[in-house]
Amino acid sequence: MTEVVAQLPRVLIVDDSRMVRASLSKQIRDKFDIREEADGEAGWQALLLDPTIEVVISDIGMPRLDGFGLLQRIRGSRLSRINSLPVLIISGEDEDEARTKAQTLGATDFITKGTPRVELIARIEALVKLAQTRRELEESREQLVRRNRGDVSVMVIQVDRYDDLCTNFGHSVGQLVHRKLSKLLSAKVRKEDTIAHLAEGQFAVISPSADLDACGAFALRLRRAIETIVMTYKEHRIRVSLTVGLASAHGDASLSLEQLLQLAASRVAEGSMLGGNRVVSESGEVTTENVGRFSRLAVSVDHALTQIRTGSKDEARKRLREIVYTLMPLLEFIDNEYHVGIPMAELAEKAQITSLDLHTASAATASQWSGTQWRG
Repeated sequence: MTEVVAQLPRVLIVDDSRMVRASLSKQIRDKFDIREEADGEAGWQALLLDPTIEVVISDIGMPRLDGFGLLQRIRGSRLSRINSLPVLIISGEDEDEARTKAQTLGATDFITKGTPRVELIARIEALVKLAQTRRELEESREQLVRRNRGDVSVMVIQVDRYDDLCTNFGHSVGQLVHRKLSKLLSAKVRKEDTIAHLAEGQFAVISPSADLDACGAFALRLRRAIETIVMTYKEHRIRVSLTVGLASAHGDASLSLEQLLQLAASRVAEGSMLGGNRVVSESGEVTTENVGRFSRLAVSVDHALTQIRTGSKDEARKRLREIVYTLMPLLEFIDNEYHVGIPMAELAEKAQITSLDLHTASAATASQWSGTQWRG
């Protein structure tokens, strides 16, 4: 019987110093399959020829093509397997200028030479997980497009000043914040949504059959929830905030999902430049005043049904008016098709829904009846 041996994730180390490459390889070779190259040009050729590489670790100063040049080529590649690769820039000194330039060019992470082995392995493992998540996300995108005919909305969620947080309190504190946000997102999104880890302190949520108003309302609630979390580190009390960028296939001229993610990320950057702690969509900053009445009233019918089935009828009863409102387009559609005489006016009167509400609900597409609102 042949034993199947699990393949270690392949990591490309690019550094002009043979001693540095040997040192890095020695520290991580029991966890990863290592490929070494001596300069950026050789590293680039390796990426073109070897599709099994999952993470790139690159020095900055090298002959022929330096680390910044290699990073630019990677991010500018037309091959999605290359341009989405996690890149860890490693430098001899913790220089703010080098770190800032690396981040601007699209580096996923930045560390200094001499980083302890345990932390180095943890950082690389996080990048391997990121690469795997992106592959899974790509598969889920294709499924979403087929199932929802392109009617998909995207949120990119960024912890404000995440790098400063790691610099001031340590990478472990940054990871703690990242885990808390991940846990909160998992508890709040709908079962049909997809959560993706894009980078340290940054997530994406891909949502079928959800409009920008619904995404905006959810993002505002998520931002408020994060603001209430206070963490204690030594003598410090740490609070964090979020900036969220929104994009949708409907609102943004039927763009592809990859383009929607890029657009949402650009809106995160726009919000960050304005000071962070805000939600930005195609029409500018989203606030509680302009997020839209439909998104405030709509609820997830799936979630309400689950409450009823599990005996939590009191919880469903608290939002019965909103449930009726959300179902109105479907009930109207059924009545028009089958002519069964559903008492729409009486139902609206009982639920205290105005004619303006009914007009807003009817304007929603049929695909949205099942709930464009997240839990929370």
